[in-house]
Amino acid sequence: MTTCGHLDQIRDVSPDSDEGCGDCLAIGSRWVHLRMCLSCGHVACCDSSPNRHATAHAGATGHPIVRSVEPGEDWRWCYVDQALV
Repeated sequence: MTTCGHLDQIRDVSPDSDEGCGDCLAIGSRWVHLRMCLSCGHVACCDSSPNRHATAHAGATGHPIVRSVEPGEDWRWCYVDQALV
């Protein structure tokens, strides 16, 4: 794994949605996979989804790291460093 200078921004957060991508639900859209922001708990859709809400959230808030919330997946991604952490 790559060294990431943003690990200090990971918080002990809970998902803000257990129903899916809250942004997609609000506009009646669909998603492919879900990611959770590790700074605030926002659950949003991945870059394979039509609206790419997780990336949009990271860009709008500056929150750098997400984790997959897909069953059986245990990884984190830093948008700033473009690396698994």
